[in-house]
Amino acid sequence: MESQLKDMRGDGPNVLDKDPGATIAGGVHDTYGEDAATVERIVTPWARTVASGVELLRDPRYNKGLGFTLAERDHHYLRGLLPPVHFSQELQEERILEDLRSYPDQLQKYVALMELQERNERLFYKVLIDHVEEMLPFVYTPTVGEACQKYGLIYRRPRGLYISLNEKGKILDVLRNWPEHNVHVIVVTDGERILGLGDLGIQGMGIPVGKLALYTALGGLRPSLCLPVVIDVGTNNKDLLNDRFYIGLKRERATGEEYDSLIDEFMSAVKQEYGERVLVQFEDFANQNAFRLLAKYSTTHLVFNDDIQGTAAVVLGGLIAAVNITGTKISDQTYLFAGAGEAGSGIAEIIAMHISKESNVELEEARKKIWMVDSKGLLESSRLGSLQEYKKRYAHEHESCPDFPAAVKQLKPTVLIGTTSKKGMFSKEILEEVASFTERPIVLALSNPTSKSECTAEEALKYTQGRALFASGSPFSPVEMNGKTFTPGQANNAYIFPGMGLGCIIAGAIRVQDEMFLEAARALAHQVSKEDSERGLIYPSFTHIRKISAHIAAAVAAKAYELGLATRIPRPTDLLSYAQSCMYSPSYRKYR
Repeated sequence: MESQLKDMRGDGPNVLDKDPGATIAGGVHDTYGEDAATVERIVTPWARTVASGVELLRDPRYNKGLGFTLAERDHHYLRGLLPPVHFSQELQEERILEDLRSYPDQLQKYVALMELQERNERLFYKVLIDHVEEMLPFVYTPTVGEACQKYGLIYRRPRGLYISLNEKGKILDVLRNWPEHNVHVIVVTDGERILGLGDLGIQGMGIPVGKLALYTALGGLRPSLCLPVVIDVGTNNKDLLNDRFYIGLKRERATGEEYDSLIDEFMSAVKQEYGERVLVQFEDFANQNAFRLLAKYSTTHLVFNDDIQGTAAVVLGGLIAAVNITGTKISDQTYLFAGAGEAGSGIAEIIAMHISKESNVELEEARKKIWMVDSKGLLESSRLGSLQEYKKRYAHEHESCPDFPAAVKQLKPTVLIGTTSKKGMFSKEILEEVASFTERPIVLALSNPTSKSECTAEEALKYTQGRALFASGSPFSPVEMNGKTFTPGQANNAYIFPGMGLGCIIAGAIRVQDEMFLEAARALAHQVSKEDSERGLIYPSFTHIRKISAHIAAAVAAKAYELGLATRIPRPTDLLSYAQSCMYSPSYRKYR
């Protein structure tokens, strides 16, 4: 190797020929020339092939910090590199929790957790799994929104793959730079519509990183199987373009052929490198691309869009649980959506599919139970000529309504679903109006983060005299009313996508179809206990999320086998037990 390096460097002076006894940095035995090299000279970043010593402490996959036993410290050259005390993983967990709870700011907690993930992967996941309800808001919504907005400032170490227009024609090589070659799940975003915050460009990487942390913590996928990706095609966010700390391309967004060819190269490279059964989850693409890309690749790749299909399934699961409480059926309700974008349209379509199967009617007929209001008013037949294709399905025969309050008065909905990112959309007047003709109104204020929710949990309960069945996209604190404590439900996609991913993997699925999301929604609703229902909850506790994910995975896998989309043969006899057996455990391993 050293003679090869000499040949590569040519005939000039070589650091390998220098006297190692005295170096610029004062070191000795400078075998590879790092210290003797001048600033301009190229050196080789040597690394050991077996992790030990300092390299072992710096490898988050294997580092246990103070969790290394004395015997392990001897075997792996760690003596003196750590304080002499040994902590159990449980004691380390307690120390991390005490430290996290001392931070007054949620973003500080997010940064601290990400830094823990970078230095001790197993301890990070143990903290997240054992305290999921407490930690989830810091790892994902609502804190991840602020983290994405400030990603340039809090950026520490690269995580995931950054694929920009500069990599055009080289994306396969970029994928091969990733150290793990057995990738099963990719979460990818182009950063154009991050939560309800708009175009954040490359700073949207916080979303794939957060989602994949939940794939492991909630769905049990090994971290090494997961790959976060951001595709940087520029940004139209002027503040970011003028921000000297922005870490992405400083140009306006690519569109048309330039955009499509980069995405197409990425999708082709993914299949070439990782095979037919790698799951690609599209995340936070803008409406004009989200539907188009899903339609384009759903027939050739194992893909789904979490904003469209994942959100839809978690909402349907909540609705099934809600009507179980009221003693009615999904088909008995009248639905009114505030917002007709990708999330709203996806939710509407899965509700219509469920009504169609429940009532044995055509899908077109089922859609007539669902109404949508966008920025120009109610979707109705006189607007068909100006509507986007995915909105036309819900433009029924009706007189025009200029806005949401007018639509509420005319249509008298029993279910309100908000996806507008407009705070206060479900006003006092609207909630009181719905409560006047519905005994148990169902109110789903789904926009993230909480600052953009259509109403708060307190408002929904206060203006319906505590009768509303409420859930939101981001968490709200419990509400005290009339001597009772109401715990708001959270329609969090984290109920669905980890189980969906695990189900696809254990079945070896090659495509995702809508029927698999219907099964996921039903499996979620079945996990709502009698005690939950009696308390007005339409979602189960996150404390049992791994059990929930296993049930969803089993239902999804069963449907994949039924549809002929599964390739793992023979089919496991007990899919639920098999799903549970495949789940990653964060407990420390013993080292030789």
